Amino acid sequence: MISREDVAHVARLARLALEPDELERMRAQLDGILAYIDQLRAVDVAGVEPTSHAVPLVNVMREDAVVAPFPQEAMLANAPDRVGELFRVPRIIED
Repeated sequence: MISREDVAHVARLARLALEPDELERMRAQLDGILAYIDQLRAVDVAGVEPTSHAVPLVNVMREDAVVAPFPQEAMLANAPDRVGELFRVPRIIED
């Protein structure tokens, strides 16, 4: 069984401020997770080939194709704030 002190330590490492009732709830949930992991450890997996996916994956992406770019004027037509041939964006770097 995991202790409340262990839960408080993990919460501190995760930068979580948990109330006492939350600590107890998390302790119970983590205890359940660890009990389930113990059940999984008891399963005999000898002879089971490791896999990364249960079913085969197929790449569903299309082939790359070279296409003409959109005209600059069409791209700038809906710009909310435009300066000549450029988009104007809010400054995000502070002085």
